[in-house]
Amino acid sequence: MSPKEDALDFDPPCPADWSFFQERCMACGMCSAACPVAGIDGFDPRKVVRLAFLGRIEPLVEARWPWICTLCGKCEALCPMGVEIADLVRRVRSRRERDRVPGILHKGLAAALETGNNLRLPREDYLFILEDVASEIREEAGFEGFEVAVDRKGARLLTTIHNKLVNTHTEDLKHWWKIFHAAGERWTVSSEHWEGTSWGYFTGDDEAMKVMAGRILRQMEALEIDTLLWPE
Repeated sequence: MSPKEDALDFDPPCPADWSFFQERCMACGMCSAACPVAGIDGFDPRKVVRLAFLGRIEPLVEARWPWICTLCGKCEALCPMGVEIADLVRRVRSRRERDRVPGILHKGLAAALETGNNLRLPREDYLFILEDVASEIREEAGFEGFEVAVDRKGARLLTTIHNKLVNTHTEDLKHWWKIFHAAGERWTVSSEHWEGTSWGYFTGDDEAMKVMAGRILRQMEALEIDTLLWPE
């Protein structure tokens, strides 16, 4: 199945007017006070909003500011006027030529679309890592019978996996899995397209985001699962 066929049949709203709520901004500074990266290279959420409102889109597209933002959404949560700042940043990012998207994001997204995960990790290596973590859990008291469930049809819960959890943070897999085991949960992970980090979202690439989400939906349908845990 091609990436295009993989995609969800869904078109997210995208207002044509770039000022979209930005005219409400009072420059009160609540967003800047909450922003974890405010001040880096002069970044200030209010400046992004103001430039968009003034129609100065191309300077924003060329700037480093949109890529400093973490898209954490704290600015939106505190904005008293409901300005959708993180959404604005994503829309600015979507205007950047794809081969000029910052390297790790561009390469990771390309890898995910091609192989199903941002690391280009082969299926055999991925399954080996999962079993290695499972064997460590079995060594702990009370978890002697633990098994990692892969492609378990009819499970209640499908959980995706952040790429770092099978790379540099394998210990963090244990927390969720031990809770599932202790709770008697019927859960599973996929052997393919398991990636829980959608760099289509972070790069402003809605088509890529739909492809990755569509793959997960297809897995849920094939495995007859109705509940998704998407930690990312």
